[in-house]
Amino acid sequence: MSDLQIATAKEVFDLLRDDLAAIEREFVSQSQSQVEVITEIGRYLIAGGGKRIRPLLLLLSAKALGFEGDSRIRLGSVVEMLHTATLVHDDIIDEADTRRGRPSSNTTWGNSKCVLAGDWLYMQAFNVALQEQNFHILDLLISLTQQMVEGELLQMQKLGHLINEEEYFDLIFRKTACLFKVSMQLGATLAGAPDAIEAQLGEYGRNLGLAFQIIDDVLDLTATESTLGKPVASDLREGKATLAVIHALERGTGADREAIRTVLADRSFQRVTHSQILEILGRHGSLEYAHDTARAYAEAARLSIADLPDTDAKRALLWVPAYVVDRDR
Repeated sequence: MSDLQIATAKEVFDLLRDDLAAIEREFVSQSQSQVEVITEIGRYLIAGGGKRIRPLLLLLSAKALGFEGDSRIRLGSVVEMLHTATLVHDDIIDEADTRRGRPSSNTTWGNSKCVLAGDWLYMQAFNVALQEQNFHILDLLISLTQQMVEGELLQMQKLGHLINEEEYFDLIFRKTACLFKVSMQLGATLAGAPDAIEAQLGEYGRNLGLAFQIIDDVLDLTATESTLGKPVASDLREGKATLAVIHALERGTGADREAIRTVLADRSFQRVTHSQILEILGRHGSLEYAHDTARAYAEAARLSIADLPDTDAKRALLWVPAYVVDRDR
């Protein structure tokens, strides 16, 4: 790693503010449909906000390699549309009532309309991407979509069952890290980068995405509902075993394992409480283990871009992993 100073949050925001605003406008524009309910759902989803970290990564990847063309705005809206479509479908599958502190879209419009609106957003994202007339971009997006769908189906098959760490990392790569990886690869593609550089930036996205999801899963267990904007411990109630839980299962007593299995099977905290699960995780250092694993992936992300040219965009990319690991929501 060079002696390049890591950017501050303000410096990153100042660097990308205009581009992110342009992506937001593009997202709004591309979410318009002649069918009013699609436009309504799109507006509602956009108004819900979000971290916009995927378009941020695409912008930084392109900027780090010197690309400043309009395509970065279009493709930034594409990755955010794809992400938003997955959230719509996830809420339907998980029967979620809230998202980011508001009623989920399916609570407002119903499952049938929302699954179709999610499908429309997927297709609109590909429609926008098609404007680039670049087969490699389409290859990346098609493979991404297949992996995300496969990840969702695999997770559904494993609900209520115990999984090991290898299965967990496969799931979170497909469901989350793959989109981080592709966002970075798209920026490299726009810049005309050689395969080795695209792979290098893709590795940054993969490692960052794994760290991001591990922290998401820890926050699901430990944060408050007001901070998360949704009920706490949703994963356990949905029968999902995440990294800290898997760690405790492998190291706990017979009673510990039985308590965790009960919650996963019941998909509720009626027989075993949330506080009892937290006590088990705390006793075995499982939350710290998950945090440490996320930090290791964050550091791997930083190391993967060590030999990129020293630019403001690289400084920003060096900042993102700490933001991902240290956030509280």
